[in-house]
Amino acid sequence: MTKSLASDPLSGLEIAIIGMAGRFPGAKNIDQFWQNLCDGVESIKFSSDDEVLSAGADPALLTGPNYVKAGAPLDGLDLFDAPFFGINPREAETMDPQHRLFLECAWEGLENAGYESEKYSGLIGVYAGSAVSSYVCNVETLHGLMESTGAFPILLGNDKDYVATRVSYKLNLQGPSITVQTACSTSLVAVHLACQGLLSGECDIALAGGVAAHRSPGYVFQEGMIMSPDGHTRVFDAKARGTIFGSGVAVVVLKRLADALADGDNIVAVIKGSAINNDGSAKAAYTAPSVDGQIGVIKTAQAMAEIDPETVTYVEAHGTATELGDPIEIAALTRAFRFRTQKTGFCGIGSVKSNVGHLDAAAGVAGLIKTVLALKHKMLPPTLHFETPNPKIDFANSPFFVNTKLSEWKNGTAPRRAGVNAFGVGGTNAHVILEEAPVAELAGPSRPWL
Repeated sequence: MTKSLASDPLSGLEIAIIGMAGRFPGAKNIDQFWQNLCDGVESIKFSSDDEVLSAGADPALLTGPNYVKAGAPLDGLDLFDAPFFGINPREAETMDPQHRLFLECAWEGLENAGYESEKYSGLIGVYAGSAVSSYVCNVETLHGLMESTGAFPILLGNDKDYVATRVSYKLNLQGPSITVQTACSTSLVAVHLACQGLLSGECDIALAGGVAAHRSPGYVFQEGMIMSPDGHTRVFDAKARGTIFGSGVAVVVLKRLADALADGDNIVAVIKGSAINNDGSAKAAYTAPSVDGQIGVIKTAQAMAEIDPETVTYVEAHGTATELGDPIEIAALTRAFRFRTQKTGFCGIGSVKSNVGHLDAAAGVAGLIKTVLALKHKMLPPTLHFETPNPKIDFANSPFFVNTKLSEWKNGTAPRRAGVNAFGVGGTNAHVILEEAPVAELAGPSRPWL
């Protein structure tokens, strides 16, 4: 079988996505995740007082007016197939569930791509990041583990530094192994760095992703902060006042497109270009987003992809549903697109955070996987809770419309293309340009099966 692209001429910088794996609130795998997105499922769990107390929360919180009993948990945090990876029970006990989850998901991603690390002759790299560990923050747990194992094994099993290298060790991957930490943009930055590693020849296959595991059944709402007052993420809506942090793990498997085509890999989408940058000091505060920084990263990714912005017909936004963040993101996207087009209302926009909350270090790659699945199925899933546009967002004069129902993703003369945004507290921004997979063409008639 040969493959061809109904696309612009190849630049040689294209990266194929040949495998994916993930676990999300309400979804134990990629297929269930896609079904939930199509069905408009909001995977937020609202807990009872008894459930909050049994989870170890301070009883005094329940009497406060601002405690929101909502979370986006991940099932199976206590489950791990330690013998499969040659890990003894004590080592597994001292290991943060985030490390366990990412190791399992990395193996599943390679399996999904059709590769066995021990038999692959090329170099496989790992680029990954995690949320801050809360596993050993429990005083009783930490005290017991310290007495029985000592400090060093606990450090190895819980510190962020060892998320990527543990995968390389256990799966015998000998390409670059780099832990990436840029707050909310971590996993999309990891994807960009993985692409750069492939293009520079440092590896032949790359795993990129992130993981976050939050155990709290609720949180205290504070006016002006990022958390939602009611547990819902109302992206771009007039009622938007914040998001909710959720748990998840996601990995994509990447390969240079030319190699993937030559090797007959199952290509699910193509990364045409990507970029990262930082806001610097040109913003209101360290934690504030920057219009100029976001414009810069979007324009650079589009330039690397060598595409016309009018051919981008969907953007998966960072979409934190904050009063400051949403208007800045749409303003930056609009100005970036306006360098090449004055057309309005041609590009759908949405955010997976309306479904599963903000997955912290895994948020960017969760949005990437959602968009890859949309390209694969040629459908745009709905963004939830959008009723009235945020009055600070001028959608009517922008290229964008909020996609609120499951819709066919139509394309014109160009292949379906999308942008994916991720922005981190501290100012590290990432943008990725995706294109639908090449059309498979039969090389010739098949021989009879008998």
